[in-house]
Amino acid sequence: MTFEEYSSYFSTIISRRDDEQVAPYDKPAYIEYTRLNWTRMQRWLKPDNLTNELKAAVANITTAQQWIIITEPWCGDAAHNVPFLQKAAALNPLINVTYELRDSEPFRINQYLTNGGKSIPKLIIRDAQGHDLATWGPRPAQCRIVSKTRGGESSFRYRECADPDLV
Repeated sequence: MTFEEYSSYFSTIISRRDDEQVAPYDKPAYIEYTRLNWTRMQRWLKPDNLTNELKAAVANITTAQQWIIITEPWCGDAAHNVPFLQKAAALNPLINVTYELRDSEPFRINQYLTNGGKSIPKLIIRDAQGHDLATWGPRPAQCRIVSKTRGGESSFRYRECADPDLV
């Protein structure tokens, strides 16, 4: 799906009445996380907050690439990272981005596990022939360090581990 289709799917989930939700959004915690994540994602989409280094790296891509982003609306890490991936890709017309849901077919996440888990978001970068060039995710390295330091808890604030030029 495109970013617009992903955003529409996301919006549909948060717009449904509680009695209309389907799994996993029929659980109150999931829908609350999802509503919060919508707000987070919209906040990150607004400002021009890509570093000059990232902009230059994306501008230096000279051959066609396919970026596959595996995500889910309930994922807090995705809410903080997907906007940056989308905005970066939009800088270069050679980058084609598609979105896949982790918990729906084609279940591509099973080929890109992180320490045996289905951690998201996950970015897969492929060349025009469909060969993997790189993968990234589920979280920036500095945030993984902060999380590990705190015993793996996921309640830290992204501002604590983000590049100060971005926040």
